[in-house]
Amino acid sequence: MKLSENSTTKGETNRQMTTFELQLLGTNSALPAFGRHPTAQVLRIQRELFLIDCGEGTQMRFQKFGVRPNKINQIFISHLHGDHFYGLIGLLTTMSLLGRTKPLDIFAPEGLEEMIRVQTQYAGGEAPYPLQFHKMDTEVHQLIFENNTVEVFSIPLDHRVPTAGFLFREKPHDRKMIGAKIGEYNIPYSAIPGIKKGEDFTLPDGQRIPNAQLTEDPTPTRSYAYCSDTRYKEDIIPIIKGVDILYHEATFCEDLLVKTGPTGHSTAKQAAQIAKQAEVGRLILGHYSSRYDNLERFEMEAKPVFERVVAGREGEVYGVIHG
Repeated sequence: MKLSENSTTKGETNRQMTTFELQLLGTNSALPAFGRHPTAQVLRIQRELFLIDCGEGTQMRFQKFGVRPNKINQIFISHLHGDHFYGLIGLLTTMSLLGRTKPLDIFAPEGLEEMIRVQTQYAGGEAPYPLQFHKMDTEVHQLIFENNTVEVFSIPLDHRVPTAGFLFREKPHDRKMIGAKIGEYNIPYSAIPGIKKGEDFTLPDGQRIPNAQLTEDPTPTRSYAYCSDTRYKEDIIPIIKGVDILYHEATFCEDLLVKTGPTGHSTAKQAAQIAKQAEVGRLILGHYSSRYDNLERFEMEAKPVFERVVAGREGEVYGVIHG
């Protein structure tokens, strides 16, 4: 399954409005191995498309999986290890070549803007579109971005350099209009947007029809938490409590538990322990060490702790559909 922005039909427009999908573009850690690539993923929420981390070769993965670069307006970089941002300068250049004019927001720890500006300075000048950097405080859980669709919060993590994960939460949807009530009360279409927002409707004779008789509860909001490189860190549990999808790094299996402390990483079992305590809907593992070829091993170690787990694979799409 691919993320696509090509549709024009009413049916596809409705699908876009209910879409909440994560697609993995890169699932390996520092070194590419066994056909796996450095970290990158795209999250589609309704019509919005967000890029999360941008390891080397990300734009090549765009081509493989049908992701259109200029549909992305926000990029979130978790930390400044190369396997999470070395693909960025190439992607930004491609956006220039594709004629981008609209602004691009990049959220990252301190230092990324300086590195990108130096590269563009010596490679022919600034991008022809507004490039807006937003410096994150990786030690604070706070709102870093919002629009009409979603709020994005930082998640403080514990790695060898300043690192933050990201929590994406949909904003509440409008209530659902009961179609039969439109004809029953001769409701003009101009009044429907307000009714969906919770307003009552008043008939010409002054009778007030309560909103509860005109509408149904809205579709539940959905959420996604991205926990990039980190040691086992229980104090993130209240932040990610109950999310629909949790992506948590699982660089090692338990045979290399001793390496998690010095390297600032987690095992598949530790990721499952976080998922269980946070009562998440589903756990996706990733950021695998190049020491491992067989990804089923990660699932086998995590499932006894948390059943709803999958070892993430590149190109796969993981969606959330509510009622």
